[in-house]
Formats: sequence, structure tokens, C-alpha cells
Amino acid sequence: MRRRTPKKHILSPDPIYDSRLVHMIVNRLMKKGKKSLAFRLFYGAMADIHQITQQDPVQVIELAIRNATPSLEVKSRRIGGSTYQVPLEVPPERGTALAIRWILSSCRNRSGRTMVSKLTNEFIDASKNSGNAIRKKEEVHRMAKANKAFAR
Repeated sequence: MRRRTPKKHILSPDPIYDSRLVHMIVNRLMKKGKKSLAFRLFYGAMADIHQITQQDPVQVIELAIRNATPSLEVKSRRIGGSTYQVPLEVPPERGTALAIRWILSSCRNRSGRTMVSKLTNEFIDASKNSGNAIRKKEEVHRMAKANKAFAR
């Protein structure tokens, strides 16, 4: 290690649902520093999730993130001139960050009219263990299993 590791930035909980996870998702959803727009989109999706599932939307989102969180990932390592994909266990914070990233990228690639409806449907799908984010997680797990021989 050449440099010191930066200290972890602790997020404040969001104003309405009092959840740190919600604030993390809003920060990843935000583009070009437009946080109020990101909050508006996300809270719209939360209202829709509540209307469709008749459950607490924060719990649905927590379940979706938990379902999309990978336990293994592959990392490229150079050993003796050739590159191997080495499977590694994912620390909990990185797992959550990956899950949020995958859910948001898959909802951006989803077909639909509005971002609110795409967000709503992706979170509901992920909470039911389907959707593109879950497929991505399973793909990463398959890669890790295939390269189990290189695990140290």
C-alpha cells in the first residue's frame, strides 16, 4: 500500500423513511448533482411499490438489495505472465454497493415510459428474486464457481 486508506464517509439517514440504505440508493441514482430530482424519482417509486405490494416499501427495497447482493466475485490476477480470474468473497459494504449499482443500471436499461415505473418494477422484480440485477449476480457466481481452481 502506497497511500493511506480514506476514512469511510458515513451517510445521514434520508428525511422521510429515516433509512441510510435509501440515501445510498438516492446518491447512486443522482446524475450531475441533482439530488432533489433523484429524491423525487425515488419517493415516487416508493409510493408505487407501496401501492402495488401493500407492504412497507423500505422492507421491499431491503429484500431486493439482499437478493441482489453477491457473496463471491472474480478479480483478475496476474500470476507468472498469465491472467487468472480469482474468486474472492465480497465484504458486506461492497456487496451492498454492487447490488445497488446493478439494480440501478438494469432499471436504466429497462424498457418503459418513466424512470419511476422502471425503478418500481426493477425493485419489485429483485425482491421476488427475478429481473436483470439477479441475473447479473448469478452470472458473477457462475464465473466464480468456474474459476474455483484458482482460489487460494
